[in-house]
Amino acid sequence: MAEKREYRMEELARLAGITVRTLRFYRERKLIPPPRREGRIAWYDDHHLARLRTITALLERGHTLNGIAELAEAFDHGRDVGDLLGVGGPTEEEPVHLTPEELADHFAGEATPENLAAAMELGYLGTDGEEIVHISRRLLDVSSALVHEGIPLAEVLRAAAQVRTHADALADLFTDLVTRHTTPEDLPRLRPLARSVVEAELSLALDRRMRRP
Repeated sequence: MAEKREYRMEELARLAGITVRTLRFYRERKLIPPPRREGRIAWYDDHHLARLRTITALLERGHTLNGIAELAEAFDHGRDVGDLLGVGGPTEEEPVHLTPEELADHFAGEATPENLAAAMELGYLGTDGEEIVHISRRLLDVSSALVHEGIPLAEVLRAAAQVRTHADALADLFTDLVTRHTTPEDLPRLRPLARSVVEAELSLALDRRMRRP
């Protein structure tokens, strides 16, 4: 494991490509976490450096400092990766670790504080240190593709909330069916059957919808 590095204020500012005055301003605005104090000396680490580089990248993309402050607060108070995935819980989904810059790139500048908060509330996003974790590569790819097709991310997230409601109902239906006729231990083995039914029925429903005059 690489040794954790720490920096004095002047060195951190130089590595981040900003002035000491700007660094103090960011700290006062709570855009970066507090440093570790050793007497009168403030020590910063690689997490602070990553955050400062993120701020620079977001400013270059046109975000305001107020918006960045809201994003920083969301990162610092979001769910951690354990809460997001459920420690030890079974899943077929592959989580994705992203930097804030990579998240912004996925959504063509629509990674606003409002959309970030909505995604966190849905359980799509959590945090793991300085990284963001998306719960599902498939959902991330589909959401990104819809945004690049011109559908606003806010609309995608609103639709996702409705899908979540229907998906929970389908999961309840299948769980009840299986546990009434087999045992709860059979659920992990039989869950691919539930997925196949839902995929087939959705495909047929889309066929019917496209045939409507």
